[in-house]
Amino acid sequence: GPRLPTGVAVFDTLLPLVQGQRIGLFAGSGVGKSSLLAKFARSVVADVVVIGLVGERGRELRDFTERVLGPAGMARAVVVTATSDQSPLVRRRCGWAAMAVAEHFRDQGLHVLLLVDSITRFAEAHREVALAGGEAASMRGFPPSTAHTIMALAERAGPGAEGTGDITAVLSVLVAGSDMEEPVADILRGVLDGHVVMDRKIAERGRFPAIDLLRSVSRALPEAASTAENALIAEARRLLGAWDRAEMMIQAGLYARGSDPLVDAAIRVWPALDAFLAEDASDGIDASFRRLADCLGL
Repeated sequence: GPRLPTGVAVFDTLLPLVQGQRIGLFAGSGVGKSSLLAKFARSVVADVVVIGLVGERGRELRDFTERVLGPAGMARAVVVTATSDQSPLVRRRCGWAAMAVAEHFRDQGLHVLLLVDSITRFAEAHREVALAGGEAASMRGFPPSTAHTIMALAERAGPGAEGTGDITAVLSVLVAGSDMEEPVADILRGVLDGHVVMDRKIAERGRFPAIDLLRSVSRALPEAASTAENALIAEARRLLGAWDRAEMMIQAGLYARGSDPLVDAAIRVWPALDAFLAEDASDGIDASFRRLADCLGL
């Protein structure tokens, strides 16, 4: 499918979002996950946006719809929600209901953006129901049917049958203490077309969206970008990787300039590149790539 302009520079370039794709947003609490989802709801090119808020706090729900999404976001959005005080049966059904609404619009030939926050709360609701029904707890308290339940939900998103539209899904996962091996994160990673990892340390130093680019993957690449664009993406990752490996030495004053040309290049471009990862992109994908080329000094 075609690449979607997202309004966020890093997703317009280094982590492309492709129509009909399913990506995961892996983040701890309070690192800006909801704000990023709201930005997608306002800016990603789509006919209709379906937002499933599973197990959210009631106060947060009102704040999200009225302030974060605002009138512009709500104008093309359908919000399906089950707050945290509702029974696990209702919370689990919230995930299915949001997907059914998305399928309804897709079958009318529309392109749907589906945002679910979060699959973790959906899985926790399923765990409560399944354990009460007599299933045994296995993976860290989750019953064996959890994997199938999550996969069955995620698989319903994506391109529709011939002549219908498609569902581009962004599914968030709450990872406690950035533990990417916890069961829900592990299950979901296997069925997605990409995963975006948000890092608390990046949020703490004030860069939002707090995306850890080196741990994030878009399986749409290299097909979703041209040869020149792929070369820019590879160069940005190479320099960010070099900075990441040498950062401690640089900060401690132990790195002598000139001892590694790649690290020297990374030191030169890092401030501009880090700022680029926080930028909005109102001018579209090509303009974002030109900005990236400027940051890399190319």
